[in-house]
Amino acid sequence: MIKNRVKELRARFDYTQGELADIVGVTRQTIVALEKGSYTPSLLLAMNLAEVFKLPIEEIFTKEES
Repeated sequence: MIKNRVKELRARFDYTQGELADIVGVTRQTIVALEKGSYTPSLLLAMNLAEVFKLPIEEIFTKEES
């Protein structure tokens, strides 16, 4: 399972789900699913989000131990 900080970071950068989706090239529904934890992003999407938030991927996404 992968946890993420997308919702927290999106709020910090004052983006709506739609704005963030447009910036990284996905649908708003993808951002919704990502924030809920029901979607595992592709490496490209993770890299695009890291670029937008100016953080390493590891500070946005973490592996949850089971």
